Amino acid sequence: MAISVQHVVVLLLSTLLIAITFFLFTSDNATFPFPSLSPTDYYTPNGPNPKSPNPHQNVDVSSDQTPQKMKLNSSQEVDELKWDLCKGAESVDYIPCLDNYAAIKQLKSRRHMEHRERHCPEPSPQCLVTLPDNYKPPVPWPKSRDMIWYDNVPHPKLVEYKKEQNWVKKEGEFLVFPGGGTQFKFGVTHYVEFIEKALPSIKWGKNIRVVLDVGCGVASFGGSLLDKDVITMSFAPKDEHEAQIQFALERGIPATLSVIGTQQLTFPSNAFDLIHCARCRVHWDADGGKPLLELNRVLRPGGFFIWSATPVYRDNDRDSRIWNAMVSLTKSICWKVVTKTVDSSGIGLVIYQKPISESCYNKRSTQDPPLCDKKEANASWYVPLAKCISKLPSGNVQSWPELWPKRLVSVKPQSISVEAETLKKDTEKWSAIVSDVYLEHLAVNWSTVRNVMDMNAGFGGFAAALINRPLWVMNVVPVNKPDTLSVVYDRGLIGIYHDWCESLNTYPRTYDLLHSSFLLGDTDLTQRCEIVQVVAEIDRIVRPGGYLVVQDTMETIKKLEYILGSLHWSTKIYQDRFFVGRKGFWRPAKPEL
Repeated sequence: MAISVQHVVVLLLSTLLIAITFFLFTSDNATFPFPSLSPTDYYTPNGPNPKSPNPHQNVDVSSDQTPQKMKLNSSQEVDELKWDLCKGAESVDYIPCLDNYAAIKQLKSRRHMEHRERHCPEPSPQCLVTLPDNYKPPVPWPKSRDMIWYDNVPHPKLVEYKKEQNWVKKEGEFLVFPGGGTQFKFGVTHYVEFIEKALPSIKWGKNIRVVLDVGCGVASFGGSLLDKDVITMSFAPKDEHEAQIQFALERGIPATLSVIGTQQLTFPSNAFDLIHCARCRVHWDADGGKPLLELNRVLRPGGFFIWSATPVYRDNDRDSRIWNAMVSLTKSICWKVVTKTVDSSGIGLVIYQKPISESCYNKRSTQDPPLCDKKEANASWYVPLAKCISKLPSGNVQSWPELWPKRLVSVKPQSISVEAETLKKDTEKWSAIVSDVYLEHLAVNWSTVRNVMDMNAGFGGFAAALINRPLWVMNVVPVNKPDTLSVVYDRGLIGIYHDWCESLNTYPRTYDLLHSSFLLGDTDLTQRCEIVQVVAEIDRIVRPGGYLVVQDTMETIKKLEYILGSLHWSTKIYQDRFFVGRKGFWRPAKPEL
């Protein structure tokens, strides 16, 4: 029987399709995308939906390949991991180290905001936070800067509390951020332009790259500066201004929970180009001026402090007393007033500048406060505030740091010693890994990634390699690792110190992607705490649909695969060295009442 040309073509195309399919599923370099996730497929208020696909269906390792017994570390061997929901009315937003009410009740004083500081439970909790009702994937960036889903952060208190100041409004299904604030009567854009006119030597995105915003509200100030190539570390405590930092992170703006209380901020010395406070409710002269001395510690030489508050432009008795105290305190630490002004809305500000040499300190009539008599331990982790002036870095600080963006690759570290060649090699290594592996061969949909955390940042090479993408990276330097956070800031990036055996100061569901390079199998970490506890914290802070990307040994990867499998995460392995997990919407069933 004759075979037509059409039949031959169909036969050839079918053969070619089969060959391509076989190649894709056998190639070591193949990229296997995760299936799309839907809240209705993976989560109901009472646990997995029995009518939906098996929540384990996207895990590469099938059930008969999963070890019946896994040794997670030297002391923990488990048959099967079981998970419970965190308990309590506030469990949906549970932050273990800030919500330890038993420890807070035992405090002898709340005078210096001790109750807003870290009080971590021991051992670290191993429970899972619930999801808000009707939680859905976040609004994508950049639209999220102006509006977010109300159901994802259903907190109306701040809407009502600040309704006259235009911080945030509820409009239908959304929370909308008009760009207002206590000091932003004409909007935050007008306020930023007002600063530029007040002091033209402040050049956003050039000599001003890394900014600290104290008492940031919903972080509209930091959000507005992103368009000017300025990265702002916004922070505020978890207080009666309900969920302000949660709002900021849901918007896709860098932020963290912190307070200037009795302990140093978890930033290195001489880090920020500019510090901003708009009615941030901090008593700078309290406790002998310790709060302002802490700002002086983290402000780089020649850096600016912008204070926009009523004592600057009102002259009633209360404001005058505060202003006079501020004049005395700033003079004692050699801060110079470079401008003081009021705009057309009646809002005023003063801008101070930190000295670039210690000559002024030595010329003071009284050495009060004194210079710190020893070099500070830079890793400010549970370090008490000091009543002394931190010493300036040695060397020529007038030409440090470089202007942005040159400083990203030609850093001149002043706080620690690092060879230029070492930094160059690290930068090249991470550029290659990110471009050749992370962006090309891992099952990550980078278009959905905005908030990123590098759990073991080193010199910030991972963040530097992603600098041109529409995302930001919180660089974490573990306190048990070499202190490289000063280099991260010198490069024009942001980060914090942290101990991964404790919970992080952030709300649940606040990061799209966590990255770990040879951290989770580190013996110093695993000997101090269980890897299951660290993974529970990862699950707490990653958004549903978000990712964990790991570079590590296969021994560590197999442990992660086992633990994340019990959490119903989808997992993939690439080249026996890289691992990616994707969080679903699964939560354990709620106990019956």
